[in-house]
Amino acid sequence: MSLTYLTTAELSERIKYDPRTIRDCLKDSVLIEGVHYIRPFGGRKILYVWERIESDMVRSSDESIAIPMANGGFCHG
Repeated sequence: MSLTYLTTAELSERIKYDPRTIRDCLKDSVLIEGVHYIRPFGGRKILYVWERIESDMVRSSDESIAIPMANGGFCHG
């Protein structure tokens, strides 16, 4: 499977968030290293994995209209 790697600036254009918001608010709270972004070759540069971010954005929007239940499920009613 081929993945799309984006810089912070490229990601900000796709999701319409300021690059500073991505770096200061989303990174390491919503976007997790090793899942949503990587640091290639152990460097400082960060590359975001678009397919994983897009998948989680869609999944969380589907769950946002549901009420979480104690057993881990959701009430959609």
